[in-house]
Amino acid sequence: MLATELDLGFRPVRTDTATRLTRAQVETYNRDGFVQPFDVFDATEIAAIRGYVDGLMAEMGEAGAYGINCYQARLSGLYDIATDPRILDLVQDIIGPDILCWASAILSKRPHDPKAVPWHQDASFWSLNPARTVTVWLAIDDADAENSAMRFIPGTHDRGALSVQATGGEAVFHKETADADALGAPFDNVLAAGQVSLHADMLVHGSQPNRSDRRRCGLTLRYCPPEVRITDAAWARGVEAILCRGEPGDWSVHPRPENDDITATTSPHIVGNN
Repeated sequence: MLATELDLGFRPVRTDTATRLTRAQVETYNRDGFVQPFDVFDATEIAAIRGYVDGLMAEMGEAGAYGINCYQARLSGLYDIATDPRILDLVQDIIGPDILCWASAILSKRPHDPKAVPWHQDASFWSLNPARTVTVWLAIDDADAENSAMRFIPGTHDRGALSVQATGGEAVFHKETADADALGAPFDNVLAAGQVSLHADMLVHGSQPNRSDRRRCGLTLRYCPPEVRITDAAWARGVEAILCRGEPGDWSVHPRPENDDITATTSPHIVGNN
């Protein structure tokens, strides 16, 4: 299922086929490149998920905060979150009835974490064509401006690949979107624990250092329709997709894993997950 040329353009979502999102919410996604917040998990459910995530990070030690990438096909707990129908109902209104989850990541900023996530466009890191991935960001902890909530620059998702430059200071990536200050005012993706946001894969986004006394932990889930193709054979070896709903097309997909012990498996370490 290899393709060679990248289509990084944005295709607007149809408003007449949505069942969970309102027409206004679809129009917001088309205009701004994101839509939020949505209540998914209640207080009891997110407390259980937080305990689960905390356990995974504790097992991983120092690598836990940024190193739990792409285990959705290797840990049953993450598989079950990724296939929760309440999340999939939102995703379906963006990408259609055939839904693959091809990547996931737990991203946890400890209190006073000095690292910034510089402005970037996700799909510029990926070997996928066309750019049709929607990212669900699930708040494990409350996320606000004080503890480094993710930030979006609205409307930057339909400008194609923007110029990049080297990053300075302590940052998670070595490159960033150039002249981001000229692209518009940032929006703080404020979410209560258990809520999610959805954003397009070419939307410019990032986060600042966490200067607060509170942790900010989230789970990202990457979903695409089967029309998307992988463009690089080496990159493809790091992708372990799961079929969440509908048909997989040409994708190879993995069943729900029996294992839920992170010490009993490893990540495929997909190149460019962020």
